[in-house]
Amino acid sequence: MMDAAQADLTLYTFAMSHYSEKIRWTLDHSRIPYREVCMTPVFHMLPALRMGRRGQTTLPILQTAHWAIQDSPRILDWLAQHRGPLSTLPPADMTQIREVAQRFDAIGKDVARFLYANSFGSADEHIKQLWTAHATPGQAAFIRGAYPFIRWAFKRKLHITPRRCQLAQQRITQVIEWLESQLQDGRAYLVQDRFSAADITAASLLAPIACPRQHPVYGDPAFAHSMAAAIAPWRDRPALQWVRLVYDRHRGAFSGGVFSPQPQRLRA
Repeated sequence: MMDAAQADLTLYTFAMSHYSEKIRWTLDHSRIPYREVCMTPVFHMLPALRMGRRGQTTLPILQTAHWAIQDSPRILDWLAQHRGPLSTLPPADMTQIREVAQRFDAIGKDVARFLYANSFGSADEHIKQLWTAHATPGQAAFIRGAYPFIRWAFKRKLHITPRRCQLAQQRITQVIEWLESQLQDGRAYLVQDRFSAADITAASLLAPIACPRQHPVYGDPAFAHSMAAAIAPWRDRPALQWVRLVYDRHRGAFSGGVFSPQPQRLRA
């Protein structure tokens, strides 16, 4: 575990966020010290607006000594510029890495839409546990008491309707098919046959479907069981097998940065 006194970076995340996992994994693999603060949905909104100063409530946010960087693509660019050269962000390959990352970033909302559509109602108690795992007692009580309204608001924000969920499934399948087309020649990695942020992005964004055992949320057997029927069409496809293999080879034990002094991180 890294010493908090050595970390000049603070990463604000959601436990369930595949975008947060993308940055967390990049920092971990690069052995860059950082402190992680896992935030509670709803209560993250004002801090995110204040830190990001972009009119957005999205996470992750990387707080440096001088400014905050919001959204994972911008964070990767900042790391490449200010903490490079990094093996996962080689300057010569950044154009290719960005192109691959953008392809998978584009289905981030589709993955979230699909998962929540198949969880709300059938796995509400599990969602409450995830949303309150890092909350104060007062925050947890509010989330549980207001859960029906918060669930309604999430469904509106993510446009969870039968038509949009069907479209999300189609888009996810298209990206999975593209990934398989890239891997069909036997390559292990997506850019220049070496592990990079392109592979991290692809694996992180598909982790909620692949359920790699190293992930602190999606590696939980209870989650995999609750989503088994929904992800069954994809589970054994070569692309999802590749995601799990990348986690096996490059994620290792889930460590993360120096965590906030509040509740403990979820672990697989």
